[in-house]
Amino acid sequence: MCRLAILALCCLALAGCAAGTARPLPTPDAAAEHSRLLVMLRAAPPHFNPVDGYSGSYQSAPDREAHRRIALQLAREHQLVLVTDWPMPALGLDCFVMQAARSEDVMPAVQALAADARVESVEPMQLFHVLGQGDPLYSLQPAVKAWHLSELHALSTGKGQLIAELDSGVELSHPDLLGQVAQARNFVGDGDSGFFPAEIHGTEVAGIIAAKAGNGIGIAGIAPDARLLTLRACWQERTDAPAAVCSSFTLAKALQFALQSRVRIVNLSLAGPHDRLLERLLDVAFAHQVTVVSALDEASSDGGFPAAYPGVLPVAGEHAASTLKGLLRAPGEDIPTTKPGGAFGFVAGASFAAAQVSGLVALLRELSPAIRPDALQAALGSGTALGLTPPRSAMIDACAAVARASGRCACDCRAASATLSVSR
Repeated sequence: MCRLAILALCCLALAGCAAGTARPLPTPDAAAEHSRLLVMLRAAPPHFNPVDGYSGSYQSAPDREAHRRIALQLAREHQLVLVTDWPMPALGLDCFVMQAARSEDVMPAVQALAADARVESVEPMQLFHVLGQGDPLYSLQPAVKAWHLSELHALSTGKGQLIAELDSGVELSHPDLLGQVAQARNFVGDGDSGFFPAEIHGTEVAGIIAAKAGNGIGIAGIAPDARLLTLRACWQERTDAPAAVCSSFTLAKALQFALQSRVRIVNLSLAGPHDRLLERLLDVAFAHQVTVVSALDEASSDGGFPAAYPGVLPVAGEHAASTLKGLLRAPGEDIPTTKPGGAFGFVAGASFAAAQVSGLVALLRELSPAIRPDALQAALGSGTALGLTPPRSAMIDACAAVARASGRCACDCRAASATLSVSR
């Protein structure tokens, strides 16, 4: 009956959505991104605030125009077109996007610009993708049983925690997400249109992390009292498919905003090639004790980026065939969550395993606000934190993680007591 009720609810919500007039998504041309590169120049003194784009004192600062003139000159000298720019004060840089005539011209331009004394660094634009696996409708929220979620929520609900979700657009009006989003920003395209589309993957991830609890509908997020910073850095290329693409530039802009917003948890349910600009921003995040959770890319031999980057918490489903050091396993199949159109459905994949871990990190941080990211990783590390070797399919023991992180027992107290005595 539960499954039939949810399916009926999905059908009604989707029918209502279809009856309306859908606004076309402002999607960049992914093919064009392959002919772009990112050129970094040393920034002016940090007297500006780029949170609202190029505005206020930075808009009128002489240094901005001087930098732009240098960028235009560099573009002309190397047969490039200056497309846009964005400040990266976390790195002391201004980032300029330039476009080559053809994708095969990008690497020669990168090499030539790297030798120019005016350029701090340069790299090709890279593309990332989200890591969902469709909507298999089989069962209900696995974390309720596997992680004793109701018992965890009696102790912690993520209150006071701000989580940055870098993803595709989130349906802000979804009944299970109303009031859960502290701020929504769009870093795709010019980011100035005020248009924030409701896209599939971002809405699914948001619900898993922070859907309302106890409102009589839908699901309960892992951290229902946490607040979300929904940062649209990825775009859905088709309105009927959850697949989404992100660029290193859109992700860098969103990461910069997350750092300025002083978040302590970042969810990256996506993967792509190793990228130096993003690595540098992640290093700044780690220096500020930010916990970064990322989905494992099973198609990549090393687990993919950013999951395999040192300091990131890599997450996969319980059956992922990976031996990546420090890998955390969470439920990765048959997870009910929010969908655009006020709907609900089931999802599977590393994206959604990572979203659950981001929610669990919020619960642990509420209990232990001063806990460091390395201590969080140790608390979440199943048997590995105790020097044990768990079986490949062993998932995070959420009850033990709470005990390790806070010294308090939320559930399975006999086992938690044994865990604490072994870890001491």
